[in-house]
Amino acid sequence: MLNKIKEAAQSILARIDFEPEIGIILGTGLNSVAEMMTDPINIPYEDIPHMSVSTAPSHQGRFVIGNLNGKNVLIMQGRLHYYEGYSMQQITFPIRVMRALGINTLIVTNAAGSLNENLQPGDIVLINDHINFMGTNPLIGINYEELGERFPSMNEPYSHRLMNLATNIAQEHNFIVKTGVYTGLTGPSLETLAECKMFAALGSDLVGMSTVPEVIVAVHGGMEVLGISVVTNLSNIFHSEPHSQEEIRVNAEKARLNLEKIILNIIEKI
Repeated sequence: MLNKIKEAAQSILARIDFEPEIGIILGTGLNSVAEMMTDPINIPYEDIPHMSVSTAPSHQGRFVIGNLNGKNVLIMQGRLHYYEGYSMQQITFPIRVMRALGINTLIVTNAAGSLNENLQPGDIVLINDHINFMGTNPLIGINYEELGERFPSMNEPYSHRLMNLATNIAQEHNFIVKTGVYTGLTGPSLETLAECKMFAALGSDLVGMSTVPEVIVAVHGGMEVLGISVVTNLSNIFHSEPHSQEEIRVNAEKARLNLEKIILNIIEKI
């Protein structure tokens, strides 16, 4: 594992002449931030040693590295999911590589379904905590002290400092961000009505198929994390119509401009 991380990081460093400071993971329908980068260097995942290839719809599967609003940034344009058949170690490998590159701040975005009537499609929600309902954990197995301690605390997986910054940015630009608890599921099937009712009863506001493993590994590595969900559909608690990928993309687009403002401004302020 340690050698694989080192080889992947060295492969990236050989293509750039600077060290990235901030990592960003872009979720479904949220690719526009990568297109705003100055002089981007695009590195497909298949060109990086030991990296897996993204197969999810609309996920381009590459690192985009360059300058974004005055900071050197590495963007994952397309993430890896457990439902694609990869192991937890494979889907979180990019986070290990980011940490090896010296990145200590991670911004994670995702498209999520709402379990809370106060969170509507198009809303931007700052994740203030999560529930791991994936039935496994990316830290299971041998622990390498070089990567992090055996039992990392999850008392504050999502940085209060970064959430406050994001809230202030929204206020400065006259829009509202909300907060909520995100539950990570394996997918790829969407949730049943009974499951949605259960997750809501457990205290969850949002459901999705990503983010939780990535954040666990980021915390294990000592990274400061900001998690942002864009509500792209209401869960089966509110209606019985089947969801579509087109619906998710349309609702992600509603939040695009405000999400860009948060990311661009928070990068500048970090």
